[in-house]
Amino acid sequence: MTMKLDHEDLHRLLAALAESDIQEFRLEGKDFRVEVKRHLGSPSATVASNAVIPIEDIPAPIVQTTNTKTEQVAPSPPPPSVPGSRSDLVDVTAPMVGTFYRAPAPEEPPFVDIGTRISVGQAVCILEAMKLMNELESEVSGEIIEILVENGTPVEFGQVLMRVKPA
Repeated sequence: MTMKLDHEDLHRLLAALAESDIQEFRLEGKDFRVEVKRHLGSPSATVASNAVIPIEDIPAPIVQTTNTKTEQVAPSPPPPSVPGSRSDLVDVTAPMVGTFYRAPAPEEPPFVDIGTRISVGQAVCILEAMKLMNELESEVSGEIIEILVENGTPVEFGQVLMRVKPA
């Protein structure tokens, strides 16, 4: 029996693993191997995502073998620190690794700008991961004070994207 695993299958597999309490998982096929090891934690995020894989359950590291060539994908380094964090502001952080987009499409206006008043559940940006566009929704009402990432820039898990002064 030949087993094939495409991106969609892998995404569904990781989503299923994220909903379970499985700490280690290995799947091998004729020309691939996927190994997932994770430590469940409860990092707090300041945004919600429409992504299928929950923020705190993103597995690391993943070892993959394709066409009998093995690659080790190491865990990401810690997100870049952002100087000058103010205690009166709420950080909006990236719940996943992806590409940051300020607008729903290149020709459309950005979701938010500095000074924009936002409410809970309002989309503030998009993170593209694995060709999926994930709208990030605010978990706080307030005013956008800082936008720290340029449009089209890759971001790391936990990286501060913008700061909000709560209402």
